Amino acid sequence: MLEEQQNNPLHGLKLETLLTELVDHYGWEILDTAMRFNCFHTNPTIAGSLKFLRKTEWAREKLEAFYLSRFKRMPKPTAEERDLPPRKRTFPVGIVPREPMELTVESILLSQAKAASAYKARSSRKHPRRR
Repeated sequence: MLEEQQNNPLHGLKLETLLTELVDHYGWEILDTAMRFNCFHTNPTIAGSLKFLRKTEWAREKLEAFYLSRFKRMPKPTAEERDLPPRKRTFPVGIVPREPMELTVESILLSQAKAASAYKARSSRKHPRRR
């Protein structure tokens, strides 16, 4: 098991440490915009957010995926790995985390708008409108 997790930045990382690193680097406003968790929007605290994240598996996995992709800038998961929680994914030996991605509220909103537009285009091709 240890060999499988050697190249996973989440291995052995406490949720509190992960959240503190993200808040220190990005701040609550950027995390709120990116994650859309109420605990990041209304009176955000580390303790309150940890309580929510520990009880809510999907939210914790979403935050861990954000940590890997934006903060550690690790490669995107393969199709097979997408079904695995971020803590169970592994990366090829030799891939190391890079500097955190610089984000702004505006860049996140733009990225979300592009993703929504692409999703709408894909779903309209699958299900054309009937007239």
